[in-house]
Amino acid sequence: MTVPVFYSISDDFTKYAAVSLNSLVKHANPESDYTVYFLNQDLSAAHKQDLSNLGSKNVHVKFFEIDDELVAPIKNRKENFLRADFFTMSIFYRLFIPELFPQYDKVIYIDSDTIVNDDLAKLYQTELGNNLFGACTDSSIQDVEKMRQYIKKVLALDPKKYINSGMLVMNAKAFRDKHFIDHFLDLLEKYHFDCIAPDQDYLNEIGEGQILYLDPRWDAMPNEKTEALTNPGLIHYNLFFKPWHFKHVQYEDYFWQSAKETKFYSELKAELDHYTDQERADDREKLAHMLSKEDKTEQDPNNWARVKEREAVKL
Repeated sequence: MTVPVFYSISDDFTKYAAVSLNSLVKHANPESDYTVYFLNQDLSAAHKQDLSNLGSKNVHVKFFEIDDELVAPIKNRKENFLRADFFTMSIFYRLFIPELFPQYDKVIYIDSDTIVNDDLAKLYQTELGNNLFGACTDSSIQDVEKMRQYIKKVLALDPKKYINSGMLVMNAKAFRDKHFIDHFLDLLEKYHFDCIAPDQDYLNEIGEGQILYLDPRWDAMPNEKTEALTNPGLIHYNLFFKPWHFKHVQYEDYFWQSAKETKFYSELKAELDHYTDQERADDREKLAHMLSKEDKTEQDPNNWARVKEREAVKL
């Protein structure tokens, strides 16, 4: 059995992805086989080599270039901005994995700002049944009132059931059988939903009622208001809690432990040392900017809640 694992990255995210990949390889069961794919559009040959060098006898590193034509319907427009701040096509790549890799009926997707702290083969053994995917509820937003309001009033979903898309166990066969990508592109073109977390909101809406909720240890996120989990299987440095920008981030030791084993360690330490207090303040302000979208989208006649009153958006 091969465990297929997917990342989606842009070239400037290589050093963080390298730290994540290194941690994945360290925790891989030597008795299992893994193929790790990096979905990309702009990875340099040098960075491909850097990532390939981190592979092992049973962890095979491969690259897949996303065709411009495939993602052409996803335009650089404000509705698709990540964190209401900037556009990055790579957040949408994960949605196309089942179509691009028909040889797999089940796959794991993880973001690049992660650390793997357990064997992903354990996660891959998850029985998905008829669900579209397995994921963890988004613990990073449970204490953010504005985000809870957005989920309730704009998305018309339960905040306690709103999942984070940084780790997915995808039922690739169900995605294909139920024509997920056609439905996604149809909704995208028809409504241009103004989203705080574009790919994540679409997954929550289209997957509603067909999501398997997984143990929170598989998507542990730094949080200033809750205690750290004692045995995180996967750590996801979500939003602005990046240990290469902030000091004293929850779970930061796991990141630096893996970073030390890569060629990017000194570069990452320098990035942390040179990141200014003003830049950190700006990052926190970006969170407020992201949440400011809630008031406007609540009044939008074509927000998720209102469209759902007229038609079904879930599969």
